[in-house]
Amino acid sequence: MHIHILGICGTFMGSLAVLAKALGHQVSGSDASVYPPMSTQLAAQGIELMEGYAATHLQPRPDLVIIGNAMSRGNAAVEYVLNEGIPYTSGPAWLAQQVLQGKHVIGVAGTHGKTTTTTMVAWVLEQAGLQPGFLIGGVPQGFEASARLGGGRYFVVEADEYDSAFFDKRSKFVHYAPRTAILNNLEFDHADIFDDLAAIQKQFHHLVRTVPGQGQILMPADEPALDEVIAKGCWTPVATMALVTQGQAVTGASAPVWQAEALTPDGSSYAIWHQGHCQGTVVWPLTGLHNVRNGLAAIAAAAHVGVAIDVAIAALSAFPGVKRRMELLGTVDGVTVYDDFAHHPTAIRTTLEGLRGRVGQQRIWAIIEPRSNTMRLGAHKDGLAASVAAADQVIWYQPSGLDWDLAPVVADSPVPAAVASDVPAVVARLVAETRPGDAVVIMSNGGFGGIHQKLLAALRTKAGEA
Repeated sequence: MHIHILGICGTFMGSLAVLAKALGHQVSGSDASVYPPMSTQLAAQGIELMEGYAATHLQPRPDLVIIGNAMSRGNAAVEYVLNEGIPYTSGPAWLAQQVLQGKHVIGVAGTHGKTTTTTMVAWVLEQAGLQPGFLIGGVPQGFEASARLGGGRYFVVEADEYDSAFFDKRSKFVHYAPRTAILNNLEFDHADIFDDLAAIQKQFHHLVRTVPGQGQILMPADEPALDEVIAKGCWTPVATMALVTQGQAVTGASAPVWQAEALTPDGSSYAIWHQGHCQGTVVWPLTGLHNVRNGLAAIAAAAHVGVAIDVAIAALSAFPGVKRRMELLGTVDGVTVYDDFAHHPTAIRTTLEGLRGRVGQQRIWAIIEPRSNTMRLGAHKDGLAASVAAADQVIWYQPSGLDWDLAPVVADSPVPAAVASDVPAVVARLVAETRPGDAVVIMSNGGFGGIHQKLLAALRTKAGEA
């Protein structure tokens, strides 16, 4: 079967393409912009990529078109599909029907940490010899691709609350029917889809209603928004999780089932507690207490499918990470450059706090492009200034299409901050002002004009390494 995917370079749709290819289908796809790392991954899989949404991309006629949720009526390719009567479906529906049937699905939901936690779960199950299938909304380290069919009964999926397609406004995760469900956290996001937090909670309760009574829900013990979801009705055993500081792990009947005891400020070492007993210590290269929470959830989910806790701890201690999640791009003349996907005030804050715990008093530069749909709508603008308190210098990049002014964010900043609208100017300033020992974190959920490699190249030129 020839399957054409509209929006193929999106993290979810790109992973879907990999699965379709593995099932033996001829796969092609279109997207408005084609850029790494997803374009590189797809090309390596032998998947034909086309830029733009021309109707000619659908000639000769494919057997099925999978339409991404970024597509809307008026799109030339969408209109051609409808007019020509070409069979079509949404990505989540195709995944549920063609891949997830008969699998023990482990779904990872939450506002933050989905990609990283999904990768952690898949990694732990892989190290335990379970050969899981998975679909990850990013490009994981340690695996050849962001998705695979797997060889066992377990499938790990990033369970996204974003809508499914223009013809199906339910959240993607409603399709997946997980037997093990991680609810990592819940905040308002996706202002282009949801009116308020209550609307997102409604979708999360749709997910809760699909988890079987013989399954398990894993969720934090300190997340009121999720407590409200569960209070609407729950038919599945719930195991609670908590992050505590060193020496603060609690025991007794009221204690959270799972606890992570942070042993270092940067989250690079933490003990795992289960039912009041310490199980061992994870020592890994990741930073941030948010990642400690992610790791705890991964270990708890793995335990639910029979992975011994000590095996999971050992696996996470060797976890290689995820591309664009505090990914170390390089160090030039003592200046270290990281790439991070953070695009929500909470994610920005926790990421910078984690790095601060790692580097101590060394200078941190945060270069941030607020380009997500929610950012563009200004839904999070009031929380942005405070989110960068752990940095030393901040440059906010004003992308095209951002129809609100970043100047108030700069004015309210707790640390020195500036606004820029030109990538070469940002690179030039960093080259001129950074010094050995500095860390530069570039935060964006897009390509950011190729600033990452431009900066590294300019630093090498300055250092005489070019």
